[in-house]
Amino acid sequence: MVNDQHDKGHGPPEIPFTIDGEPFVTDDRDQLAGALLENFAHLDPVNYDLGELHGHDPNPRVYADGEVVHLHPGAKFVALRTGPGPVE
Repeated sequence: MVNDQHDKGHGPPEIPFTIDGEPFVTDDRDQLAGALLENFAHLDPVNYDLGELHGHDPNPRVYADGEVVHLHPGAKFVALRTGPGPVE
């Protein structure tokens, strides 16, 4: 018999992070950069790269779509357009 109360709090902890300032959480610490763009930000990795911001450095660390990203709590990512887009 499984005790639901006992099971709460067990398992991988949730990891909060942002993409373009939008908050997300996951319990999967290692994910592909393209999957983060597609599954969370709902952006096509063909037209975007994922960049991670560190401290006050304005230049993000850019990940290839197939590169594994090791998420940590509070990680800040930006979507960087690489393909054609609307003219504003």
